[in-house]
Amino acid sequence: MADKHLIGHKLGTFTIDVEKGRLRFFAKAIGETDAIYTDEAAAQAAGHRTLPVPPTFLKCLDGEGRDLNTFLNLVNFDLGRILHAEQSFVYHQMAYAGDVLTFDAVITDVYEKKGGALQFVVTESRVTNQHGEHIADVRSSLVQR
Repeated sequence: MADKHLIGHKLGTFTIDVEKGRLRFFAKAIGETDAIYTDEAAAQAAGHRTLPVPPTFLKCLDGEGRDLNTFLNLVNFDLGRILHAEQSFVYHQMAYAGDVLTFDAVITDVYEKKGGALQFVVTESRVTNQHGEHIADVRSSLVQR
Protein backbone atom coordinates (compact mmCIF):
# COMPACT_ATOMS: atom_id res chain seq x y z
CA MET A 1 0.00 0.00 0.00
CA ALA A 2 1.22 3.49 -0.85
CA ASP A 3 1.84 5.62 2.20
CA LYS A 4 -0.56 8.54 2.73
CA HIS A 5 2.48 10.58 3.73
CA LEU A 6 3.27 10.70 0.00
CA ILE A 7 0.41 13.17 -0.51
CA GLY A 8 2.10 16.41 -1.53
CA HIS A 9 5.28 14.63 -2.69
CA LYS A 10 6.69 16.43 -5.73
CA LEU A 11 7.52 14.11 -8.58
CA GLY A 12 9.68 16.65 -10.35
CA THR A 13 9.59 18.81 -13.41
CA PHE A 14 10.51 18.00 -16.98
CA THR A 15 10.29 19.78 -20.32
CA ILE A 16 9.35 18.26 -23.67
CA ASP A 17 9.11 19.56 -27.24
CA VAL A 18 5.81 19.15 -29.09
CA GLU A 19 6.63 17.81 -32.56
CA LYS A 20 4.37 18.04 -35.61
CA GLY A 21 5.06 14.48 -36.73
CA ARG A 22 4.08 13.07 -33.36
CA LEU A 23 0.84 15.09 -33.36
CA ARG A 24 -0.07 13.76 -36.80
CA PHE A 25 0.76 10.20 -35.76
CA PHE A 26 -1.31 10.51 -32.57
CA ALA A 27 -4.29 11.95 -34.47
CA LYS A 28 -4.14 9.05 -36.91
CA ALA A 29 -3.75 6.49 -34.09
CA ILE A 30 -6.87 7.71 -32.27
CA GLY A 31 -8.92 7.96 -35.48
CA GLU A 32 -9.16 11.76 -35.41
CA THR A 33 -10.58 12.94 -38.74
CA ASP A 34 -10.55 16.72 -38.22
CA ALA A 35 -7.86 18.04 -40.57
CA ILE A 36 -6.74 20.72 -38.10
CA TYR A 37 -4.76 18.01 -36.30
CA THR A 38 -2.89 16.79 -39.39
CA ASP A 39 -2.88 19.59 -41.99
CA GLU A 40 -1.19 22.86 -41.10
CA ALA A 41 -3.13 24.85 -43.72
CA ALA A 42 -6.44 23.54 -42.33
CA ALA A 43 -5.33 24.42 -38.81
CA GLN A 44 -4.42 27.96 -39.84
CA ALA A 45 -7.67 28.35 -41.79
CA ALA A 46 -9.49 27.41 -38.57
CA GLY A 47 -7.65 30.18 -36.67
CA HIS A 48 -4.78 28.20 -35.15
CA ARG A 49 -1.16 29.29 -35.56
CA THR A 50 -0.12 25.72 -36.43
CA LEU A 51 -1.24 22.17 -35.54
CA PRO A 52 -3.02 22.16 -32.16
CA VAL A 53 -2.29 19.49 -29.58
CA PRO A 54 -5.19 16.97 -29.48
CA PRO A 55 -6.81 17.00 -26.02
CA THR A 56 -5.58 13.69 -24.62
CA PHE A 57 -2.07 13.96 -26.09
CA LEU A 58 -0.94 15.73 -22.93
CA LYS A 59 -1.30 12.43 -21.05
CA CYS A 60 1.13 10.79 -23.47
CA LEU A 61 3.67 13.54 -22.92
CA ASP A 62 3.13 13.46 -19.16
CA GLY A 63 3.91 9.74 -19.10
CA GLU A 64 7.07 10.10 -21.18
CA GLY A 65 8.83 12.44 -18.84
CA ARG A 66 8.90 10.15 -15.83
CA ASP A 67 10.42 6.77 -15.18
CA LEU A 68 7.56 4.39 -14.38
CA ASN A 69 9.74 2.01 -12.35
CA THR A 70 11.00 4.83 -10.15
CA PHE A 71 7.43 5.96 -9.53
CA LEU A 72 6.21 2.42 -8.77
CA ASN A 73 9.05 1.93 -6.29
CA LEU A 74 8.18 5.23 -4.61
CA VAL A 75 4.52 4.28 -4.12
CA ASN A 76 5.28 0.60 -3.45
CA PHE A 77 3.22 -0.71 -6.39
CA ASP A 78 3.95 -3.88 -8.37
CA LEU A 79 3.94 -3.48 -12.17
CA GLY A 80 2.10 -6.80 -12.57
CA ARG A 81 -0.79 -5.60 -10.40
CA ILE A 82 -1.47 -2.06 -11.66
CA LEU A 83 -4.04 -0.52 -13.98
CA HIS A 84 -4.61 2.99 -15.26
CA ALA A 85 -7.77 3.97 -13.38
CA GLU A 86 -8.66 7.48 -14.50
CA GLN A 87 -7.49 10.62 -16.22
CA SER A 88 -8.94 14.08 -16.54
CA PHE A 89 -7.87 17.40 -17.96
CA VAL A 90 -8.59 21.03 -17.20
CA TYR A 91 -7.54 23.19 -20.13
CA HIS A 92 -6.62 26.84 -19.76
CA GLN A 93 -5.40 27.48 -23.30
CA MET A 94 -4.26 25.68 -26.43
CA ALA A 95 -0.87 24.06 -26.91
CA TYR A 96 0.61 23.78 -30.38
CA ALA A 97 3.28 22.03 -32.39
CA GLY A 98 6.56 23.77 -31.71
CA ASP A 99 5.69 24.56 -28.10
CA VAL A 100 8.01 23.49 -25.32
CA LEU A 101 5.84 22.22 -22.47
CA THR A 102 6.87 21.86 -18.85
CA PHE A 103 5.15 19.32 -16.62
CA ASP A 104 5.36 19.77 -12.85
CA ALA A 105 3.77 16.84 -10.99
CA VAL A 106 2.75 16.08 -7.43
CA ILE A 107 0.98 13.20 -5.68
CA THR A 108 -2.39 14.61 -4.60
CA ASP A 109 -4.13 11.61 -3.06
CA VAL A 110 -3.58 8.08 -1.79
CA TYR A 111 -6.58 5.97 -0.83
CA GLU A 112 -8.03 2.47 -0.92
CA LYS A 113 -11.37 0.84 -1.71
CA LYS A 114 -12.90 -2.56 -1.08
CA GLY A 115 -11.25 -2.98 2.28
CA GLY A 116 -7.79 -2.37 0.88
CA ALA A 117 -8.15 -4.74 -2.09
CA LEU A 118 -7.78 -1.73 -4.42
CA GLN A 119 -5.12 0.89 -3.70
CA PHE A 120 -5.08 4.20 -5.57
CA VAL A 121 -2.47 6.90 -6.13
CA VAL A 122 -3.53 10.17 -7.78
CA THR A 123 -1.09 12.54 -9.45
CA GLU A 124 -1.62 15.98 -10.93
CA SER A 125 0.64 17.77 -13.37
CA ARG A 126 0.56 21.49 -14.04
CA VAL A 127 1.49 22.13 -17.68
CA THR A 128 2.99 25.42 -18.84
CA ASN A 129 4.46 26.49 -22.16
CA GLN A 130 7.76 28.16 -23.03
CA HIS A 131 6.26 31.55 -22.13
CA GLY A 132 5.24 30.38 -18.65
CA GLU A 133 1.56 30.37 -19.63
CA HIS A 134 -0.65 27.84 -17.83
CA ILE A 135 -1.83 25.40 -20.51
CA ALA A 136 -3.55 22.64 -18.54
CA ASP A 137 -3.79 20.47 -15.45
CA VAL A 138 -3.55 16.72 -16.03
CA ARG A 139 -4.93 14.40 -13.34
CA SER A 140 -4.27 10.67 -13.37
CA SER A 141 -5.05 7.74 -11.08
CA LEU A 142 -3.23 4.45 -10.89
CA VAL A 143 -4.76 1.49 -9.08
CA GLN A 144 -3.09 -1.61 -7.69
CA ARG A 145 -5.28 -4.66 -7.25
